[in-house]
Amino acid sequence: MTDIRDAHTEVLSLAGRRVAITGGTTGIGRAIAVLLASEGAQVFVCGHDSDHLADALARIREVGEGDGAVLDLAEPDHARGFLEIARERLGGLDAVVLNAAVAASGISETSEAELRHAIALNFTAYLLGSHAAAELLEGEGDLVLVGSMSAHVLGPGSTIYAGIKAGIAGFSEALRRELGPKGIRVGLVEPGKTGSDMQLPDVPVEKQREQIREETMLRAEDIAVGVHYMLTQPRRTVVQQVVITPRAQAAE
Repeated sequence: MTDIRDAHTEVLSLAGRRVAITGGTTGIGRAIAVLLASEGAQVFVCGHDSDHLADALARIREVGEGDGAVLDLAEPDHARGFLEIARERLGGLDAVVLNAAVAASGISETSEAELRHAIALNFTAYLLGSHAAAELLEGEGDLVLVGSMSAHVLGPGSTIYAGIKAGIAGFSEALRRELGPKGIRVGLVEPGKTGSDMQLPDVPVEKQREQIREETMLRAEDIAVGVHYMLTQPRRTVVQQVVITPRAQAAE
């Protein structure tokens, strides 16, 4: 009989892993939370809307264990505050997923207040969250940043979002080199066009469903699988970057 025991690398279990997820009440973050909870992780999520939080927790608790909080990560102290609350509620942290983001238009079409908010939520909160995670993960764990293919697919309406996400891409690579020797794995997931509330109102829900059927748009669950892959690989490895795009999406 053929011995195939070493044909596949060992895969780490998610059972009992304590995971904090920003923007975990809708879209990609919600899908990540549901998938990880379904495999035994204890998840703690945040969002800025109490109705979205209640809906997400109802789904998470159908498949596993989860809790969460309502807060605005654009506020200076809330990125660290969220992770400290998550650590207290979960009894520690094994992984942090930084995902919360807001859509942005071109810089000439955006007010200064909107620009400041986009930078605070999409960039500053990622750096502040990473700063806190480097401490609160206590020398072993995973930090996953959810970026965007917008960092590479540039257009006149993507100046703010592309600039921010390009910064996240460079930051994540440098952070991997900084924290890897200290025991913390850092990875970046870059989704292409994905169905979520961020597509609204430009792409209504029914249009999103149509594009998903046409395979020109991804489901949020497709991105969650990428995060799942990162978190379940053996500790000696780092999946530095995963790019997930719709197969039939034309260049934009």
